[in-house]
Amino acid sequence: MAVFSSGGNDKKADGGARVTGRDAGISIIAPGTRLIGELITDGVVKVEGTVEGTIRAEREVLIAKGGLVEGDIHTHEAVVGGKVVGSIFASERIEVQQGSVVQGDIVTKRLTVQEGGEVNGSVKMGDADPVPSRSKSPPMGVAS
Repeated sequence: MAVFSSGGNDKKADGGARVTGRDAGISIIAPGTRLIGELITDGVVKVEGTVEGTIRAEREVLIAKGGLVEGDIHTHEAVVGGKVVGSIFASERIEVQQGSVVQGDIVTKRLTVQEGGEVNGSVKMGDADPVPSRSKSPPMGVAS
């Protein structure tokens, strides 16, 4: 499994400040590129090719027209112009553009689905934390 991460490293910009959050760069998965594994970054991910695995991007995930993600997405904002087969968890907003498809659940505060965009799954919206906590105990009678 491949893991790419810009978080946790002590990368320094020219001014000596650690590159994180809003200063983090953009990672592009180019057309014809296929990434298998988990992709983690403090910045932005743009998928023009294929990602098979989970994407965790602190700022934003952009799925370009023709881009494909087969796995879950965890981010602040997501814009889908291609196809996602998996759930999207965005702490702020998700935009599903015309001609794009999400085959999975959506959890976010705000959602825009343009005419011609598809969502085939459940949608949960509101101010609650959109990223499920793994520390919560399962409901009574459910094995963990």
